[in-house]
Amino acid sequence: MGFAQRSVTVITAIAASCAMALSLTACTSDTAEQTVTGKDQTTVTSDSVGTVALFTPSDGITLNQQTPLNKWAKLTPELTSALTDYGFKKKNVSHTTSDSLDKQSRAIQDYVVDHLSGKNKSDDSGITIEPENMTLLVAPVVQADDSTRQYGDYVSQELNTDQDVSEGSANADDTDGKSNDSSSANNSDSDTSDSDAEATDKSNSAGAGSSEDSNDSADPDQTQAVQRLVSSLKLAQESGMHVVLLANSIEGYKPDAFVQFSDARTIGHLQAEKLAAKLELDKASKDNPKHIEVLLPYTPTDRSDANVDDTFAEEAFQGIWQVLGAYYQKGVVVSPSGTLDGTSTQKDWLNVAYDASKNDATAKELDSRLETDDVDSTPTRIDGVIAMNDYVASEVVKELDQLGYTGSAADINPQITIAGIVGNIAGKKDLQREQVPDPIKSPENDDTNDAHGSKTDDDASAKAKDSQWPLVTGYGAYISSIPSVVNGKQWMTGIENRDALASDIAEMCGKLNTGENISSLSAVKNTEVGGVKKVPTLNEPVLAVGASNLKATLIDPGYITLADAGL
Repeated sequence: MGFAQRSVTVITAIAASCAMALSLTACTSDTAEQTVTGKDQTTVTSDSVGTVALFTPSDGITLNQQTPLNKWAKLTPELTSALTDYGFKKKNVSHTTSDSLDKQSRAIQDYVVDHLSGKNKSDDSGITIEPENMTLLVAPVVQADDSTRQYGDYVSQELNTDQDVSEGSANADDTDGKSNDSSSANNSDSDTSDSDAEATDKSNSAGAGSSEDSNDSADPDQTQAVQRLVSSLKLAQESGMHVVLLANSIEGYKPDAFVQFSDARTIGHLQAEKLAAKLELDKASKDNPKHIEVLLPYTPTDRSDANVDDTFAEEAFQGIWQVLGAYYQKGVVVSPSGTLDGTSTQKDWLNVAYDASKNDATAKELDSRLETDDVDSTPTRIDGVIAMNDYVASEVVKELDQLGYTGSAADINPQITIAGIVGNIAGKKDLQREQVPDPIKSPENDDTNDAHGSKTDDDASAKAKDSQWPLVTGYGAYISSIPSVVNGKQWMTGIENRDALASDIAEMCGKLNTGENISSLSAVKNTEVGGVKKVPTLNEPVLAVGASNLKATLIDPGYITLADAGL
């Protein structure tokens, strides 16, 4: 009897112990670690990957309500989805938009102060998330002129400050004696002459001097907003939070990481590079050169007649010249208007720039570039037009039609038809458009004519060549321009690889919040950002989009629908 009672007591004790163990396990199931900081104090952190606070500019309004795909409103939901897929809880991902730097700097200041003071502590299932498990994703609001906004919302620019050069900046003493890392793959060596490669000074013209004038009249409210933003971000870092800047850098400020989007040089370089490959400029000759015009839109003054910083236009031309400069100098590429020639350098960006703020500016500029002396003559031969962005490209397409050019980019290869392009987009077949090889000499320069009057045929061929529709490039993937890409009137556009960027940013945030090294990411390398050296920078190549790959780059990822493409 006594033995039975003792057995029951033992069994009851074991059951109670198991229940207590299960209870403790349940209470600590969401706990990753427990650090003793004092006799009666502990700091508990969640086993989740922490929190992310996203701060972006409000989407801008493009001219004529045309909508590019490079918009914050397009990227933000994809980024939120990527963060939750990585392991972030949806309630731990917040997003704030601001239409000015003043409002954005105040929002970031409030977020940081509130979390550090305990007024708005991040909480995950009742467990406080410490600052070390928080990342701020900040895309600083940068003032942009009308022409710059045509490239989309997240073209990388630099937010200027009035502060002295900080430690670690490019202008500080370089104690390790090593050269700076390149901030972009587009800064690679080119075939341009040594004098062009060394040319880094701005043009001495009145247009280039406008940036200095604009700096002299700095807005005190803007300066205060910049200082507030930098102070808030530094406070966040000092408390243990991580700061990742998106698209726009801040002069003299070092974030924990930077996400590089397309900048002016990248956009110019992309279009020139694709055009050079398509026209096979390496096979062109002086006797049969290619005819290319560069249209560089910029805004010399803002709506209050104050001078505007023209750095964007200048750097865009540098990207173009890095590719095309050597061809112009060799004489295998010519400008029908004479704006660029063999003596031009990367400093001559003003030769191809025009005030895009005026009514019908692009049409008038192109008309003057391709003007003919004889009213009854055929159009001026033009093989390619670098239009820089899709808004300008749409204006170019309209004017080319008015000037009498016929066909489309698909005519470069007569075997490819518009029906074939549509079939490719519908997934029926692959499409590879290649240019029909040009003769070494143009018909008018070819003396090898037979005795049966083939000269007349050559003249007809030359006239047909003159009126052939050129390759027109753009950037921004405007939805309104996609049908023109499909029918070949606009040969190509460009867009950020949003899916890849969203996935990379989510992984970067997860690694930062859990103390892992982000240098292990394949898309991350150290670069100079805002004048500061050795900043981990994430960069994904820009996608060049044409009719041949439109399905794979835009339709399959869900960026656009068949209806958007005009199908």
